[in-house]
Amino acid sequence: MSEVNTPYSIKEVAQLTGFSERTVTKLFEKEPGVLIYEVQRRRKRASYRTIRIPRRVYERVIRRYTVA
Repeated sequence: MSEVNTPYSIKEVAQLTGFSERTVTKLFEKEPGVLIYEVQRRRKRASYRTIRIPRRVYERVIRRYTVA
């Protein structure tokens, strides 16, 4: 996969935007096109979730929140 098509991680987007990882997660977790892999665990163990943000989705959201 080329660098252009590699999706961003939450940490990478946080570094690019200056927002916290928690804020980035809230901004992107319900966006169409975001890739979410989640493992539901039983009992008291926490679930595990990986979120990847395709570059086109990142650019779309950034444009939406950017003041002209």
